[in-house]
Amino acid sequence: MLATLKSQVFIDTLVLELTDAVLSPLKAVLKDEKGCICSMLETKIDPSQRLVYWKGLNDLPYGVYFLELSCKSAEQSVRLVKRI
Repeated sequence: MLATLKSQVFIDTLVLELTDAVLSPLKAVLKDEKGCICSMLETKIDPSQRLVYWKGLNDLPYGVYFLELSCKSAEQSVRLVKRI
């Protein structure tokens, strides 16, 4: 597991709590239910960094999304819901 989410429900920001297994860079892809890529984030991770804030998701329509996280050592997928 690369990260846990503060909440499986989001409005405009995702907060990822990183585990010790995360190596830089961290790549995150947010896909809709059809598998279309809606947003991407690639960031360098400082060894002491524990939280990543992914802002600017307010333009996405409400619904179900899948977050795919990957780094050099692992991959993870999480189901999310965007609500009002």
